[in-house]
Amino acid sequence: MKTSMKSAVALFFALPSIALASTWKVDDAHSSAGFSVRHMMVSNVTGSFNVKSGTVNLDDKDITKSKVEAVLDASTVNTGNAKRDEHLRAPDFFDTAKFPEITFKSTKVQKAGQGKLKVTGDLTMHGVTKPVVLDVTGPSKESKDPWGNTRTGVTATTKLNRKDFGLAYNQALEAGGVAVGEEVTVNLELSLVKQADAAATDKK
Repeated sequence: MKTSMKSAVALFFALPSIALASTWKVDDAHSSAGFSVRHMMVSNVTGSFNVKSGTVNLDDKDITKSKVEAVLDASTVNTGNAKRDEHLRAPDFFDTAKFPEITFKSTKVQKAGQGKLKVTGDLTMHGVTKPVVLDVTGPSKESKDPWGNTRTGVTATTKLNRKDFGLAYNQALEAGGVAVGEEVTVNLELSLVKQADAAATDKK
C-alpha cells in the first residue's frame, strides 16, 4: 500500500513536466532556408535549400531546455541560375554527391529578450562541423490551421564564414577583390506542427 501511494505521488508530480513538454515537426512545404553572399564585390546573390526535416522538442516551462535538430538537402541549392547551381553542387563548393546534407543540432538555448532566443548548435556542412549561433525570433503564438493542426513559427538568422567549412573556392578580380564573398548570411523561416502526445495516442 505504501509503495502504491509513493508511486501515485511521484506520478502526480511528474505529470506537470510531461504536459509542458511538446514535440514539433518542421513543415517542409511551408519552411525555407535562404542565404545571401556578396558577388563581384558589388551585389548580393541570394539562394535557398529545401528543408528536408526538422524537430523541435519544446520545454514550455523552461525554454532554455529545448532542443532543435534540422536537416537541409544540399543538392537542392537554388540561386535562380542553372549553370551557377550546377557549379555550387560540384566539388568546388558543396560537393553534394559526397556531402548531400547540411545538418544542425542545438547544444544550448538562451533567452535574448522578449520573444528572442540565441540557439547555439553544431552545424555540419561539406563534412565539417563548427559551432554557430542562431538569432531566433519566436516561437510565435500558436494557432489552428483548417485541418485541426496546431502550428507555431520561428525565424532564425546567422552569419558564417564559408571557408570555415572548406568552401574556399574563389577567383581574383583584375580590379582587386574576389568574385565570391566569404561571409554568408543565413535566414530560416520555419513553420512547425505540433505532434500528438504519444501517451495520449497509445491504444495498447
